[in-house]
Amino acid sequence: GRHEVWSWKTASKESLCLMWQKVKVQLMLSMSFLTALFWYCRRLYSFLAQLLKRWSNYLQRQLIRNLSVLPEVDLLGYSVREWKGETKQAKQMREAYEELFRSCHIKYLRQVRRDSYSVIRAVLFQIFSQGIPFPSWMKERDILKLPEKLLYSQGCNWIQQYSFGPERYTGPNAFGKLRKCMEALKTNWAEMSATRDHEERGSMCSTLFSDESKEYKLYEAIKFIMLYEVVEAYEQIKSRDEPVHNLFSLLFARDSSSDPLSFMMNHLNSIGDSIFLDQVELFLLGYLLEVKIRVYRLHRFNTEEFQVNYPDEYRREWNEISLLTEDDRYYHIPLFRT
Repeated sequence: GRHEVWSWKTASKESLCLMWQKVKVQLMLSMSFLTALFWYCRRLYSFLAQLLKRWSNYLQRQLIRNLSVLPEVDLLGYSVREWKGETKQAKQMREAYEELFRSCHIKYLRQVRRDSYSVIRAVLFQIFSQGIPFPSWMKERDILKLPEKLLYSQGCNWIQQYSFGPERYTGPNAFGKLRKCMEALKTNWAEMSATRDHEERGSMCSTLFSDESKEYKLYEAIKFIMLYEVVEAYEQIKSRDEPVHNLFSLLFARDSSSDPLSFMMNHLNSIGDSIFLDQVELFLLGYLLEVKIRVYRLHRFNTEEFQVNYPDEYRREWNEISLLTEDDRYYHIPLFRT
């Protein structure tokens, strides 16, 4: 009986040991598998995180590369980078930037793409980013009908010679293209002015001003509005119905813009391609958009023309925007901090 009990205990012990050995092997295999799986998941996570970071950086670089209005940079830091050396011009420019920083409380600036749309881009970007509403005359008239009115009601069939920046003389297609430009301006302006949240509006501006095909339509619409108003003023002068702003007298006094057609052919058609807005055209731009454009002209530092307003006669209710230029060709956006 004792022998049977001993045999039973021995057999049970051996069975348990054998079972434990099998379980132990399974546990070790499971632990090895889990360890390998953990290591693999960790490597995969690290790889995906690195890939996502690289892709995010790539997209950010592409966005900044495409942006026609760059994020803000330190004003004095920009001055030192751009105007190195001890030449008379470099010293004067650095002094002008220091004056802006010290007396005008301009601490930052946003660089604007250097092309012949520069000033229109800088003005329109600020109008959109500040949520400035339509000018009063745009609220009363549908700007979508301006190309049709100019072509058919006023018989200006010469607008078929209108040039869209580098795209010259589109002929019969000019009317349809102008209509699309006016639609783009009206739609985007309405959306921006209706957006109350500043950050959301800023994001919308970044998207809009990183798409060349869209933003160029806006600038061509502004150019056409300038042409339309010049035609209106010219007709009023000829008929002597009512007085016009003195800026139109200055504009028509130029040999190169003595009438609307010459104004279009010699000035507007090349904006966006090879030439820039003149001073009188800046007056016209501010007058049409009903904004006071204050320009800091750094190359005129220490003269009365260092700060100039366009137009010089404006209404108190008009919004104010500011530009900064080193040569009256390319413009940047100064940012104020108190």
